[in-house]
Amino acid sequence: MNSSIVRYTLGQVLKIEAALLLLPCIVALIYMESHGKHFLLVSAICFLLGLLMTYSKPASKVFYLKEGCIITSLSWIFLSFFGCLPFYFSGEIPSFTNALFETISGFTTTGASILSEVESLSKCITFWRCFTHWIGGMGVLVFLLAIIPIGGGSQINIMKAESPGPSVGKLVPQIRSTARILYLIYLVLTLVEIAFLVCGDMPLFDSICTATATAGTGGFGIKNDSFTSYSPYLQWVVTVFMILFGVNFNAYYLLLYKQFRKAFSMEEVIHYFAIIIIAVVIIFTRLLPRYEYIGDAFRDTAFQVASIITTTGFSSVNFDKWPAVCQTVLVFLMFVGACAGSTGGGIKVSRLIILRKTIIKEMDSYIHPKSIKKIKMDDKPIEHEVLRATNVYFITFVLIFSVSVLLVAIDGRGLVTNFTAVAATINNIGPGLSQVGPTQNFDHFSTLSKYVLMFDMIAGRLELFPLLMLFHPKLWKEMFIHYTHRPKL
Repeated sequence: MNSSIVRYTLGQVLKIEAALLLLPCIVALIYMESHGKHFLLVSAICFLLGLLMTYSKPASKVFYLKEGCIITSLSWIFLSFFGCLPFYFSGEIPSFTNALFETISGFTTTGASILSEVESLSKCITFWRCFTHWIGGMGVLVFLLAIIPIGGGSQINIMKAESPGPSVGKLVPQIRSTARILYLIYLVLTLVEIAFLVCGDMPLFDSICTATATAGTGGFGIKNDSFTSYSPYLQWVVTVFMILFGVNFNAYYLLLYKQFRKAFSMEEVIHYFAIIIIAVVIIFTRLLPRYEYIGDAFRDTAFQVASIITTTGFSSVNFDKWPAVCQTVLVFLMFVGACAGSTGGGIKVSRLIILRKTIIKEMDSYIHPKSIKKIKMDDKPIEHEVLRATNVYFITFVLIFSVSVLLVAIDGRGLVTNFTAVAATINNIGPGLSQVGPTQNFDHFSTLSKYVLMFDMIAGRLELFPLLMLFHPKLWKEMFIHYTHRPKL
């Protein structure tokens, strides 16, 4: 176990967070708000701790997937802990548990909130709340790889642990260049959305907060009614960009380098858009009799389908009052999620494709027991390791989901509330149904339930296993042996 690289990388993460915490300080200066001092204090704490942790460089920069998982999990825990302190110190969220819940929900791009009143928040707090989505959307460690050379040729193990989806590949030979390309695409799409929102007469501050929340597919709204009161133009802009941020970023890379045929023939992207179209058609036909104008029905349908499948969580209508068929489709989309390699959450479209092909292969083997058939995606054979990992992921997902629902049920709420609360957090969506619907919040849950849901949010964002590694006894045994058998100076 290379514990020194773990310590060193965590220190770098804290220094990055220290720099990011200065942005809401600038917002506080612009709007003459006193809460900026809390961000400055936490920034100083993060920077000093980061300096201490990076003062001594690791003897070896080589590390493996287990270190990558530990670095990723602890990074997100550190980010959330220190990121919640301005909420808590400022008194705008006086409960530490609630402040931590809101921050984890932000960094994991979940958007599940404990706040019933968001319009009264100060500008700097509002900005930080939405900006956590943008930080967590692409991943802070991907950002770290883009700007700081960790070296050792082991960076792929961090990207595998943090990037969403069943597999992670390099866009270009160097991981650092890959990270830079991903963040460049991410930044450009965010800036383009800000421009479109400003063109729709949305104030610049509101546009920045909305775009960062959309880009990270997080869904923290700056209005109490989320998106209900915004104009049709602004709702359509956000609908389009939610869908765009749910696309595998590899497709954008291919478009950037004019490989149009490859980009438009990506199997996962085709299925992603097909699912969106089918869901829109089903819900639209059921909702149409309830609307006076066809355009309003289509806009609300498209907005909510885009919001749920990309796990953004914005709402333009109270879909908790929609017919059961429409709600069922939305719950299904909660689990489907967006594409691998996007900022969206959920199980991912690619995993469902792999699962479908695995089931078909298994049925074919019943008909032709001696036949040998390779499962392919985009005309490339899927490695056995990916198939095994996908199957194990599904089993683990069901186990964690079931235990979480059971623990949350201790509060005594209804099954729909408990089921969709866990579904909304482990899939990083935000709103569920009933008592956690689009017009409700998560504040009424007990402290135990909130920590269960916080665990689900981080586990869902990190694809389960990096966080579960922290609970593996062998890992701690290795670390104990490493420290107890270090050579004495």
